[in-house]
Amino acid sequence: MNGQHPQRLAYSTVAPGALASLYAARKYLHGTSLGLGLLHLVDLRASQMNGCAFCINMHTIEARDAGEREERLHGLLAWREAGWYSDRERAALLWTEALTAITDGHVPDEVYGVVSQQFSEKELVDLTLAVTTINAWNRFSIAFRTPPESAPAVVRAMAAAG
Repeated sequence: MNGQHPQRLAYSTVAPGALASLYAARKYLHGTSLGLGLLHLVDLRASQMNGCAFCINMHTIEARDAGEREERLHGLLAWREAGWYSDRERAALLWTEALTAITDGHVPDEVYGVVSQQFSEKELVDLTLAVTTINAWNRFSIAFRTPPESAPAVVRAMAAAG
């Protein structure tokens, strides 16, 4: 089987209503001041941390389609060492990692201090929604084994739907 497992079920087809709030959150987030570029980085970093192959593929495709540079995508695993990220992006990635790895000691005051210097209170709420939303999507895709090869079709369908 080459380490691959068959998809357990197509959750978005089986219970589309269950995902309505996640789609609504995505739509809301795309209209915030966070910006799509930052959201792509957050989505990709959390997906890397969670080991969600489908979401890694999907968000890499989305980021490339939006014009993200290859070195920034490849360097995301080692963002602390790469000079390609702004202070705001670094703060968002720090927040993403703290929230995604919440069992590793919750969110330290130091992390909150860094993030609150870069984001307004509303933006911090929006950023938290972005991180929690991608973590939810990761869990659906991991639990039901969404094949990463299906990501291009999903990206095309989402782009067509607006």
